Amino acid sequence: MPIQIFCSMSFSSGEEAPGSLGDIWGPHHHQQQRENSESEEEEEKEKEAARKEASEGHSPMDLVAFANSCTLHGTNHIFVEGGPGPRQVLWAVAFVLALGAFLCQVGDRVSYYRSYPHVTLLNEVATRELAFPAVTLCNTNTVRLSQLSYPDLLYLAPMLGLDESDDPGVPLAPPGPEAFSGEPFNLHRFYNRSCHRLEDMLLYCSYQGGPCGPHNFSVVFTRYGKCYTFNSGRDGRPRLKTVKGGTGNGLEIMLDIQQDEYLPVWGETDETSFEAGIKVQIHSQDEPPFIDQLGFGVAPGFQTFVACQEQRQLIYLPPPWGTCKAVTMDSDLDFFDSYSITACRIDCETRYLVENCNCRMVHMPGDAPYCTPEQYKECADPALDFLVEKDQEYCVCEMPCNLTRYGKELSMVKIPSKASAKYLAKKFNKSEQYIGENILVLDIFFEVLNYETIEQKKAYEIAGLLGELLMAPVPFPCHGHGVAPYHPKARCSLLSHEGPPLQRPFPKPCCFGDIGGQMGLFIGASILTVLELFDYAYEVIKHKLCRRGKCQKEAKRSSADKGVALSLDDVKRHNPCESLRGHPAGMTYAANILPHHPARGTFEDFTC
Repeated sequence: MPIQIFCSMSFSSGEEAPGSLGDIWGPHHHQQQRENSESEEEEEKEKEAARKEASEGHSPMDLVAFANSCTLHGTNHIFVEGGPGPRQVLWAVAFVLALGAFLCQVGDRVSYYRSYPHVTLLNEVATRELAFPAVTLCNTNTVRLSQLSYPDLLYLAPMLGLDESDDPGVPLAPPGPEAFSGEPFNLHRFYNRSCHRLEDMLLYCSYQGGPCGPHNFSVVFTRYGKCYTFNSGRDGRPRLKTVKGGTGNGLEIMLDIQQDEYLPVWGETDETSFEAGIKVQIHSQDEPPFIDQLGFGVAPGFQTFVACQEQRQLIYLPPPWGTCKAVTMDSDLDFFDSYSITACRIDCETRYLVENCNCRMVHMPGDAPYCTPEQYKECADPALDFLVEKDQEYCVCEMPCNLTRYGKELSMVKIPSKASAKYLAKKFNKSEQYIGENILVLDIFFEVLNYETIEQKKAYEIAGLLGELLMAPVPFPCHGHGVAPYHPKARCSLLSHEGPPLQRPFPKPCCFGDIGGQMGLFIGASILTVLELFDYAYEVIKHKLCRRGKCQKEAKRSSADKGVALSLDDVKRHNPCESLRGHPAGMTYAANILPHHPARGTFEDFTC
């Protein structure tokens, strides 16, 4: 069989002194010797580094070493030298149980955080003066009987439930100039002409002990027709302020409701009223009156005291913590500049009637034509009833996130007394019976010069979820003061009292079970422990990728360093060693001395 000889090429440095061999092989031979020497040095360095890394135990795959150095509790008892034993199994079971309890707590905390709970803070702030609210009042009777003519009665018949063939049974006024003007009847003009006039109803007016009169009131139209608002802040009038609390330091008025001007009830319609008295609404100047829904009644024969409490800063949270509407400069309303619930309701009802009835009621804003009494009966009133009862998705008015409203406490006494009945009858030139049936007194004032602030706050935020145990100062409860409103989703309820709050450190129960606290309690870990785990995983992945690349590099290098196989006949035929001895300096070998190799100018040095 043929014998094969493996020859490895060696290269000398380029600085070798010229001699017999250097002259024979030439500069190309010296360059290859230098490259081979450098590759061998690099390989030796890599092998030495690998041996050093293995001896020092710094391989990222050494799980035991990582477990002993990691700050995660319990891992150094599970991963030990020599393999697992009974002690390691028990530690592993305890670690798995603790990890399971921790994950359960994490799920509970995340679920609670996603419920978006909030707490409500209540506080009372004392002040030296308060802006007096707007007070709107309406007579429950819409049209005065003395102003109703027969043409007016025929025009209003659908709204009053009266058939044209029926006898009204009461004396009617003669027709006015409008009946002969040729212009169509306009309900707005009719109400403006025939409603109760404030000049006739107002018998006495006082604000903070000083006189006031009809000039302090502004006209506004509601479902009750023509009404009047005190301190409306419109038409360039300044908003009034009060510097004292208690009776006599607000608005006090005496009114005659004029029951002898009330219309008879001919039938039941949406415009029919069975009450005698006035409707009153106390509201902010920034919102229109919605007195038919939000007003309270004041009866004749009584003096009614209304003690107000301003709730100025009602701050609600937007979704998902609450349901309020974040109001921007653009109110998103067609007919009002500022957003409020009442403005939204009136705006929505107006649009609904214009779309369905092609008209609007007297109290509605806009430029659409006013509904006629027939349209009131056949379209407008049924449409509003349907809107309230059935089509609740059309008018969805959200609570604004900032709101001012007024709490009220009502009390009343009988008026007139037996001792004052004759005096009042003589003063106003009325009978004692008339005084008892028509006269009322309304006294509106601030109870004290302070206002309430009600603010919703997030009860559980991301800081509490991740581990910040908040020690929130909670005011002490004070005798005589209430508890802040409590939300069903909130687990914390804060108290408030008048003046500076008394603080005491008390942790909020809703922040005890956070992830950071549970992670430290069950597995003794922290943020740095998590970073250690990520760092170890990174090192393992990096080590695997680097080893894979190193193996491919070594495979290429080993294939390049393989020797050339020569048969014995080739060696005998060429006899390179003998030729080397006998050849003179500078002689070159034949080009085909190595089989399957291309010709070279100067054959490289090799050893046999």
